Amino acid sequence: MTLRIGNASGFYGDRFDALREMLTGGELDVLTGDYLAELTMLILGRDRLKDPGAGYARTFLRQLEDCLGLAHERGVRIVTNAGGLNPAGLADAVRRLADRLGIPVRVAHVEGDDLTAAHPGSLAAHAYLGGFGIAECLRAGADIVVTGRVTDAALVTGPAAAHFGWQPGEYDRLAGAVVAGHVLECGTQATGGNYAFFAEAAAAGRDLRRPGFPLAELHEDGSCVITKHPGTGGLVDVGTVTAQLLYETGGARYAGPDVTARLDSVRLSQDGPDRVRIEGVRGEAPPPTLKVGRNRLGGFRNEVVFVLTGLDIEAKAALVREQMTDALALAKSPPAGIRWELVRTDRPDADTEETAGALLRLVVRDRDQETVGRALTGAAVELALASYPGFHVLAPPGKGAPYGVFEDVYVPQGEVPHVAVLHDGRRIPVPPAQDTLVLQDPPEPPLPEPLAKPYPAGGRTRRAPLGLVAGARSGDKGGNANVGVWVRSDEAWRWLAHTLTVGTFRRLLPETAELPVTRHPLPNLRALNFTVEGILGEGVAAQHRFDPQAKALGEWLRSRHLDIPEALL
Repeated sequence: MTLRIGNASGFYGDRFDALREMLTGGELDVLTGDYLAELTMLILGRDRLKDPGAGYARTFLRQLEDCLGLAHERGVRIVTNAGGLNPAGLADAVRRLADRLGIPVRVAHVEGDDLTAAHPGSLAAHAYLGGFGIAECLRAGADIVVTGRVTDAALVTGPAAAHFGWQPGEYDRLAGAVVAGHVLECGTQATGGNYAFFAEAAAAGRDLRRPGFPLAELHEDGSCVITKHPGTGGLVDVGTVTAQLLYETGGARYAGPDVTARLDSVRLSQDGPDRVRIEGVRGEAPPPTLKVGRNRLGGFRNEVVFVLTGLDIEAKAALVREQMTDALALAKSPPAGIRWELVRTDRPDADTEETAGALLRLVVRDRDQETVGRALTGAAVELALASYPGFHVLAPPGKGAPYGVFEDVYVPQGEVPHVAVLHDGRRIPVPPAQDTLVLQDPPEPPLPEPLAKPYPAGGRTRRAPLGLVAGARSGDKGGNANVGVWVRSDEAWRWLAHTLTVGTFRRLLPETAELPVTRHPLPNLRALNFTVEGILGEGVAAQHRFDPQAKALGEWLRSRHLDIPEALL
């Protein structure tokens, strides 16, 4: 008995037509949509300040207006976290839509995640709930289930528990569904999107211009096959699935409200064209606490980007930096935070003005909007005729914009009132996990034997980019970033496991040199997962660095050179 679960959204703003594509492209039992991220919750929180009836992903309603009839005709149930900060409001809106279209659907929702009232000063504070509230709604006959902040994987574990009759404590089965959910949650990142080896796939004839969205054929024992609808773009192979498994994870234990999945137990194998089998996943009792994501307004920020062209780039940067520093220091109230970044995009003897230029970025932050507004604007504009030769900026600074701060805290599971609100109005409390296990990193697994020296092919090495051998994917978790690195052969794994140490990682990425870095080996995936603490400051909404979600941190690592055995190249 197979449950076919697809996904049609990896974030708020993903491909609008994906819902229709998934409903018409092949067989499905359940279609999920993931609309929430740390930044999204802040955006929805600001929406709710303007309109208390807002707070959910309005895009989902527009998609549903186009596709609700299709889903009803095909018997596909829809489960989505598009409810955001207001799942009850979105559920009511879906009912009104269904009534207007004359389509008989049963709509339920899950609530209890909103803990904002218990966290003064927060714009939004929401606990990450598990999948059993979703399961209650589906078991009672719901056609559409709307949630607020649940774990991304809960969109899969809930339908799986309902379909197969799983109960709390069936940890291996639940863990298998968590892994499947984690692969599906970011949509086309599992089918060739943002893929390290995209050029290689394109050279092999794979069309990556419009990857199809992924689906999982989930089995009663928790194993699954990841695939996509026939004829859609992209690809599904062990590499694309490995990349997504490593995305935004840390150590071997991947904790959730219902189960802690052991990523070090995951086994992947190619099961045919565009089919990857996931099996062997082990699960353990979940932690006794739930994660709560808190978003608050951190203050105001502003920025100006100076364009430096041609010769003497460093001297030009030093001059304008000194001028701006002096001007800001003389302001009535200097900004509390000042950050400079010089990006050397210039080339010698460039044949276009753009390629002769470098960018000097100044970002200021303060609790007061006026401090980052008029003070910065005046100081920058007044230099127009009084600074380095060729002075100009990409755009004049404005009045300053609010920025958010994300923090995660933890509360006992029993303090969160997880409730399934059924389509007939009944409210079913969902009990917290009875058995729990405090989360700890497992002992480091044994590494393979080092690649014997002298290396094969005469023992030669070549100075070359790491990315010729290894793939990578990186992402954010609050102020931290993770970088997952994997290779595709046992010999490459023997080399990587002993070469890419924390020390080497820090040397290759000097920005991490003074930060806590933890390495987590995952031998079954031939992968290393690095967690870098604090590199993103106060989270994506604070825009601490020019890549505020660390999306390209892995690609920077792949571009760095080190001595690689020629036999691996």
